[in-house]
Amino acid sequence: MKAQDLDGKTIAFAGSGGLDSCTVTRWLSDLGVNVICFTADLGQPDEDDVSAIRERMLLAGAKEFVLLPVREAIAEIGVQLIQAQACYEGRYWNTTGIARCVLTKAMVEEMQQRGLSILSHGATGRGNDQVRFQLITNMLAPEFEVYAPWRDEAFLARFPGRSEMIDFCQEKGLSVTATKDKPYSTDANLLGLTHESGLLEALTTPAQFVKPIMGCYPADAPNEAEQFTVRFEQGRPVEINGTSVMALEAIMQANAIGGKYGIGIGTHLVENRFVGIKSRGVYESPGVEILGTCYAFLLQLVLDRRAREFYDQLSLLIAKQIYQGYWFDLATRMALESIGCTAELMTGTITVSLYRGNISFVSATDAPHSIYSEENASMEAVGDYNHSDSEGLLRVYGFSARALATSGQIKS
Repeated sequence: MKAQDLDGKTIAFAGSGGLDSCTVTRWLSDLGVNVICFTADLGQPDEDDVSAIRERMLLAGAKEFVLLPVREAIAEIGVQLIQAQACYEGRYWNTTGIARCVLTKAMVEEMQQRGLSILSHGATGRGNDQVRFQLITNMLAPEFEVYAPWRDEAFLARFPGRSEMIDFCQEKGLSVTATKDKPYSTDANLLGLTHESGLLEALTTPAQFVKPIMGCYPADAPNEAEQFTVRFEQGRPVEINGTSVMALEAIMQANAIGGKYGIGIGTHLVENRFVGIKSRGVYESPGVEILGTCYAFLLQLVLDRRAREFYDQLSLLIAKQIYQGYWFDLATRMALESIGCTAELMTGTITVSLYRGNISFVSATDAPHSIYSEENASMEAVGDYNHSDSEGLLRVYGFSARALATSGQIKS
């Protein structure tokens, strides 16, 4: 769709109150488009007062402002991230990608109730979010149309870059935090923050150029360790440091403690975007990093070799599916069903030590489905394992090893 097709029509625009949102809303309103702004309360830590977004968007020309209460939803989906260990290309916990799934689903449902059928977003034509918004909308509401200004030649001609957008907002009297002196953007939600663009596009710019929002860098953390204990029951965090918690409370508490010790702050990653472009991001996700690491320690105790290999394949698949916007498709549902089988067994208490960005294992207790045996793993004369039983096993494996050698397949 093009802006010229929207004259006099009403659209639902996914706006966060930032530079892009204010620019798009004002520009479209000036062209005669009725813009209803949809903002999700995702527990974004960079926004002290989510209701303040309402004022900015109405000032930008929005006819109406709709706040979607989805904190609980993103916390629940965060638990699924942890259960799947769904990290993309390293240690990026897909925090922005999964937030787009939560936002778009809530937005589509509200639009259907209001009789709206044109969804719009301010995602750039070079990024992943445009793919996520488009595919999720197409899957959940195939009858909807999607308008993306960053793919509209008229919009691109008016706003070649962020500088022109900043000038436009200043001319219109719109208050935005973006300035030409702060040339990077931030996307935030309860699970984590993504910083990218501007000076961060230069690989000579260190990650520490970004001012942390969810905590501090490890060098600025207290010079003393603190223990963190989480109790999982069937894959869900139910207790932190002796206090019962639900999913939202668990992540919020872990965020506060992890941020204090610089856990998961300033994670640098040059990643492969779905559109084929490599991009550089700096990430913050203290709570998910702590809970995810503790969950990983529990996985080590429970999964046998074959289950572990299959789990790792599912984990990689789910991470890619989230990143590319396919959270709601059949492949993801199939993989999550399998991951659910492992989650049922993930009961136990994990204690770790937090110190200046590091998470160190301390103990694992009360894990009824653990197949780790201290006796069988011991090098001492304890347990039921008989060392001499390995003789027959090694004869069997040795036969094929010798065959490789005699057939000339081994090169020294």
